[in-house]
Amino acid sequence: MRLHRHVREWAVSYTEGGKYSPVGIWFHWIMAGLVLFQLGLGWIMSRYQVGGNKLAIYELHSELGLTILLLAILRFAWRLFIPDPINDADSPGWQSTAAHLTTYLFYALFALLPLSGWAMWSAIQPVEPLTIAGLIAVPPMPFHTLAPVWQFQVLTWAESLHLWGVIGLALLVPLHVGAALKHHFWDRDDVVRGILPEIQDDQSAPDHTQYTPKAG
Repeated sequence: MRLHRHVREWAVSYTEGGKYSPVGIWFHWIMAGLVLFQLGLGWIMSRYQVGGNKLAIYELHSELGLTILLLAILRFAWRLFIPDPINDADSPGWQSTAAHLTTYLFYALFALLPLSGWAMWSAIQPVEPLTIAGLIAVPPMPFHTLAPVWQFQVLTWAESLHLWGVIGLALLVPLHVGAALKHHFWDRDDVVRGILPEIQDDQSAPDHTQYTPKAG
């Protein structure tokens, strides 16, 4: 329990100063990099002819999707443990509502896309297990026990859900980036600075003074 308390005090020393904790920051940027890589990999994969190379890329794509799902679960658990900082985006108004809605949509897509991809992989015969980071074995969903006609139906439904999820994510990412750029260059507030990793020299100490968001 002492370690639990020290970790929380360390993380809160950042969030009370208007910044995300280093753990929250790295969750954000690692997941952002994986999501962009997944969008690009999915686009490339769609242009491969059916065969061994496409299946290998499909397996990698599926495993990275499950990795994103695991990271999203861990990120949500960390968020329950350490609430996000209060910054200018939390000022009352439509921007705060839009920011929270965007967060909920991202989490929904982080669940929908990996699960639908997992279902698609599990409906392909012969069924094979997946792994997360090459370490955690993930068995396929039990669709191999269904009749072939139902396996095809599951594959069709999962493909439709995955397609809509990809479209949603492809729209949400530039919207999220555009909002961040607006906050940083137009509003000139603290939103983007709060999610950037801290870079300190040996003579500087972290400044975790209390931040009070602007009214209005």
